Amino acid sequence: MSAWVLPDHIADVLPSEARRIEELRRKLLDTARGYGYELVMPPLLEHLESLLTGTGEALDLLTFKLVDQLSGRMMGLRADTTQQVARIDAHLLNRQGVARLCYCGPVLHTRPDRPHATREPLQFGAEIYGHAGIEADQEALLLALDCLQSAGVQDASVDLGDARIARLLLASTQANAATLARVHGALATKDRSELADATRGLPARARDGLLALLELYGDAAVLDEAARVLGDVPQMAAVLTQLKQLASQVQGARASFDLADLRGYAYYSGARFAIYVPGASDALVRGGRYDEVGAVFGRNRPAAGFSLDLRDLVAVAPARPLRAAIRAPWSDTPVLRQAIAQLRAQGETVVCVLPGAASEIDEFLCDRELVNLAGQWTVQPI
Repeated sequence: MSAWVLPDHIADVLPSEARRIEELRRKLLDTARGYGYELVMPPLLEHLESLLTGTGEALDLLTFKLVDQLSGRMMGLRADTTQQVARIDAHLLNRQGVARLCYCGPVLHTRPDRPHATREPLQFGAEIYGHAGIEADQEALLLALDCLQSAGVQDASVDLGDARIARLLLASTQANAATLARVHGALATKDRSELADATRGLPARARDGLLALLELYGDAAVLDEAARVLGDVPQMAAVLTQLKQLASQVQGARASFDLADLRGYAYYSGARFAIYVPGASDALVRGGRYDEVGAVFGRNRPAAGFSLDLRDLVAVAPARPLRAAIRAPWSDTPVLRQAIAQLRAQGETVVCVLPGAASEIDEFLCDRELVNLAGQWTVQPI
């Protein structure tokens, strides 16, 4: 095997794609800043117990682990950034009011989360801490949609659900851990026969409600049907009302519902959303409410937000035209140097042709050149 072969599902990012990623990164960060979100940069490496405590336990198998040569303690390479941002909110900022934080940086996975996926996503996310009302959920969804719009992504569809629905149905059942695991697995795969068998010993109301969830997916009519068949479950009406309110914020995108979708069940504490776009094999954005994320750090603040992988976003965002550039000869002549410096100061890209070698460029289009006409250096079309 060649020494230059990279590990499976790890790849270099070459000039054109790297430029597109960087441009999108700036657009997303600027969009988040327009909402008042402040940028944080957590470290890639952290003590393992900090990364994997609380809701982070679900990331155990995805996290690369190593021993710190200075302290002898176990360290981890982050597989997700949310846990770190919760730590920052709880211990470094320690604000009493609302904190809006965003981030963008690589995360590492021990294995890809789906076929052909990278093990080094470039994760962008935005999170709002300190507000328990539905307004925070709505803002997270609106910001996520605006981020996609700023990237030029069209035809988005939003799928909505709520982790509390299954929990409310199971609240009074006193089901043991093994039964809960079977129920969650059957709901996730929409396996009716397995769900019927797993809920055989549960109270009839809970069993019937869980089986009904398998059919509760589709457009807004799903919420009316859910209110009809589940409305007598304590607190369920309020949950369904909040889902309807959240869906009302979706403008210019299709909204659908899947009340049996339990992805992130151990992580989300309320409404959750996934945004799909044409060309993406899976959800491009995932987000929702995760109030328990900061509990392990001693400060259990309400939290809502979302994240996406910039590499996935680049794959579906419309191609951008090459940046126009000016070709210029290489010379030590002060007058030419000054002319080139002035053009660059005006925001132009000037590519100097080195003696005896032609430039090979992927991300610029030299449509003009700098020529000497009657002693004056002038830009002319090519």
